[in-house]
Amino acid sequence: MRPRVSPYLLLTLANLFWAGNWIVGRGMRAEVPPIALSFWRWVIALACLLPLAWPYLKRDRAVLAAGWRWLALLGILGTCLYNALTYIGLQQTEAINGLLLNSFIPIVIVALAWAIQGKRVRPVEALGIAASFAGVLAVVARGDPRNLLLLTLNIGDIWILVSVVAWAAYTLLLPKRPAAHPLAFLFVIALIGVLATLPFYLLEIAGGRHIHASTGSLLAIAYAGIFPAFLGFIFWNKGVEQVGASKAGLFIHLMPAFGILLAAVFLGEAMAAFHVVGISLIFGGIFLTTKK
Repeated sequence: MRPRVSPYLLLTLANLFWAGNWIVGRGMRAEVPPIALSFWRWVIALACLLPLAWPYLKRDRAVLAAGWRWLALLGILGTCLYNALTYIGLQQTEAINGLLLNSFIPIVIVALAWAIQGKRVRPVEALGIAASFAGVLAVVARGDPRNLLLLTLNIGDIWILVSVVAWAAYTLLLPKRPAAHPLAFLFVIALIGVLATLPFYLLEIAGGRHIHASTGSLLAIAYAGIFPAFLGFIFWNKGVEQVGASKAGLFIHLMPAFGILLAAVFLGEAMAAFHVVGISLIFGGIFLTTKK
């Protein structure tokens, strides 16, 4: 018997990996074009998935074929649009702006769940969402609310806002996926994402944008493929399956918290008191929503 892993641990790890993805996407923007990074990360993820998913692909091929419409939609939303649009946005906006905008995902999930499915939010869940979002604002505002007035939207922010809607829709629709093994499901949507991204990647190459091969760029692509794409999606899909989309969406607020910590470790940026306050609010909000 295998030990049961907490879905909250899986959701937390997924967001830790994704926080690193934002740092990679912003930090390597000059060496790795956005569509190239999105394309090759999923090619690597497919290579990691194939030996694990192959037995289940054969076993569940009838189920997968019957649910091809949902698979196509989830693949386009989750493994094509969200990633590509995020990397495109990070070409033109700072990671801090992108992480703030990305933190609207839980709110968008709740709004879509209310509009489409008629789901209501319990008061304690609303309080948890508000507390976590306040933590995000505290981090982004650097402890001074006046700094929020200095944040302005540019075209990069618009791309990230569109990616937010894509990911919220993916998370909300995830329970509709065919009842195939999770590895078979992830392999298929990853393959759909690669095929959907390929034409845009070819256009990017035709436009003169190429990967500048270096140790840093190759490591960045490898990280994006193994951790955010391969492990991150497995953990996220499993967590959403067990706790539901609205509750899982709250964990997106961990990304800016982890992003601050990773920036301190890898970029030498110092942590301040407002970082501690903001991260505490984020974790407090998640505790209020998931303590049961």
